[in-house]
Amino acid sequence: MNDSTLRRTAAALTATALALALAACGSDDGGHDGQGSDASAVQTARNGDEFNQADVDFATAMIPHHAQAVQMANLATDRPLPDELRTLVDGVHTTQVAEVETMVTWLTDWGEEIPETSMDHVNGGHGDDMDDMSDMDHGDEMPGMMSAEEMTELAQASDADFPELWMTMMVEHHEGAIEMAETEQDDGHFPDAVDLAGAIIEAQRAEIATMEDLLGRG
Repeated sequence: MNDSTLRRTAAALTATALALALAACGSDDGGHDGQGSDASAVQTARNGDEFNQADVDFATAMIPHHAQAVQMANLATDRPLPDELRTLVDGVHTTQVAEVETMVTWLTDWGEEIPETSMDHVNGGHGDDMDDMSDMDHGDEMPGMMSAEEMTELAQASDADFPELWMTMMVEHHEGAIEMAETEQDDGHFPDAVDLAGAIIEAQRAEIATMEDLLGRG
């Protein structure tokens, strides 16, 4: 089995695992005791987690945001890329899949709804990656999200144009994630969510610097 086939198989298996995690961890009504509707009001989950609405909003928004980054990484699976960019793409995929799984667990523990992503549709037998992008277009809802049209443009880009377009879009995507993570750092209560926000900021700023350096070389 060649490297391209291995990467394609790994991407498909990871996407399937992520979709199963999202599908399995549905909402659990009445899973916590609410203490108010304002974003700073602390709630206590059945497992003892203390969180507020800002934590819920962070995880609920970041799951589809990360899912789109994973989708972008999947689009790069069979593309010819410089080694440095290939390493970055693989890192985005691995890190953000793991972070999605963590946030799904939080929302499940808190009895909160798990947001639907395009990956649910793809792995649920409802079509291929790009056919379902229009259903999951969050471009107007979250900073840095690509529209369905932009994702189609990326998927259809030539091999020559793909690396620059991918990095340009991912820089914007990362900047949006950093903005969302900074809001969590300011307003969140759940320590693990605040810590994850800090990790996202640190990692994605470093990846932005790498991509901007690669774009500058081009």
